[in-house]
Amino acid sequence: MMKVKLICHTPEPERTVAMAARLCYSAVGAEQLLEKMSDEVIGKLVDKIITVGHLSTFEHVSFTFAVEGVSRVLTHQLVRHRLASYSQQSQRYVKEHDFEYITPPSIAANPVAASKFRALMDTVQAAYDELTALGVHQEDARYCLANATETKIVVTMNARELLHFFELRCCNRAQWEIRALAERMLAEVRAVSPQLFAKAGPTCVTSAYCDEGELSCGRLAAMSRKA
Repeated sequence: MMKVKLICHTPEPERTVAMAARLCYSAVGAEQLLEKMSDEVIGKLVDKIITVGHLSTFEHVSFTFAVEGVSRVLTHQLVRHRLASYSQQSQRYVKEHDFEYITPPSIAANPVAASKFRALMDTVQAAYDELTALGVHQEDARYCLANATETKIVVTMNARELLHFFELRCCNRAQWEIRALAERMLAEVRAVSPQLFAKAGPTCVTSAYCDEGELSCGRLAAMSRKA
């Protein structure tokens, strides 16, 4: 049900990042640098930028995603990433009659739990419909809606913030729904900017360390044994 689409981004993101880095040490302007740099030079420079961690240059390129079929649970987590821009479907102005909802896999896999969950969602829907029928505006009726309620959101992040987002949310310790979102967003940006995001992902994959301590999922240890 989740849909993630990269709807727009900075053209030629690697070229823009390379230009920004080269400008710091060049006597000529940005426009001239953009015209002069070959693809080979850009590739080498971007690799060097990533190696030395000169990631402020990544902030000059941005990516905008359209996201649908996700829950309010997910978006409550997503908007904690503050170096981003968000536009979300409003429950104040959009009526939620016949609202869709997200069912966690752990509930869907358990017939008894799934039945109880569906019954609860039906009860919530009935309460919402009854409140609005009584003249309660949807901005107040929405107070009874579940966190599972489906929502839609447009998200824009620069490349540096995306690297940070992928580091945290592609981790196996991340909540399952936002991890699925992060993995799909990563696939989208890699398709248009493979070099900038070649090493994106959780730290166990990108840097061979884990900050989770005793809560570690064990992925890093498993990779070390295979190595």
